[in-house]
Amino acid sequence: MARAVIEIHSLTKVYSMGEVEVRALAGVDLLVEEGDFVAIMGPSGSGKSTLMNIVGCLDRPTSGTYLLDGIDVSTLNRDQRAVIRNAKIGFVFQSFNLLARTSALENVELPMLYGELGLTRGQRRQAALDSLHRVGLAGRENNQPSQLSGGQQQRVAIARALVTNPAILLADEPTGNLDSRTSEEIMGIFQQLNDDGKTVVLITHEPDIAQHARRIVHVRDGLIQSDQRIEQVRVAGKGIAPPVAATAATRVSP
Repeated sequence: MARAVIEIHSLTKVYSMGEVEVRALAGVDLLVEEGDFVAIMGPSGSGKSTLMNIVGCLDRPTSGTYLLDGIDVSTLNRDQRAVIRNAKIGFVFQSFNLLARTSALENVELPMLYGELGLTRGQRRQAALDSLHRVGLAGRENNQPSQLSGGQQQRVAIARALVTNPAILLADEPTGNLDSRTSEEIMGIFQQLNDDGKTVVLITHEPDIAQHARRIVHVRDGLIQSDQRIEQVRVAGKGIAPPVAATAATRVSP
């Protein structure tokens, strides 16, 4: 069996708003193994964003356990979560979050500056170059974000997420600011990274984007409503063909 990268049991999150308590997560169980590609979907208010924040070590649960790459992060404080987050998770956001007056190469180097990797300046530069080349940006290393298209900026963001070799890539609506053609190109990169063994967790509200994953998890009312694995035919250099078969949705929570 593949090693578990994300292991969540009976996870709850309750927010207090004065005298009112809002239960955003009501007992979630989720297992993501190394090399999987999971799309998490759900309507507004479903608990999808809360789950993403906890998976990304941006928040902590009210109760339950969360193991990230074998480390129990459920009870860690903010500073401890920040250390784990930088070491174990590569983030890709809808808005790219690049520094405007900084080159693509320097943007990709940033996680290595904040981390405790012990790399020399030359090693950081080479790692950033390798990561940019991996996402097809050879020759664009010295361009600033304003000199790049939206798709190229997202490629820089993906390269930045990859540069520390994290346990998972967590992508939050990564195609939300892109046109359809560019969205397909970006999803093709995620598919290739997944084919190369990288674990990807994708947050999206777009069904056609979710279809690029190997597995779709639907969240509603703070619970996992269904967990469906999709069987796809991947065509070299062309992403995927439409799903040829899919298992019936598995009820995970009542």
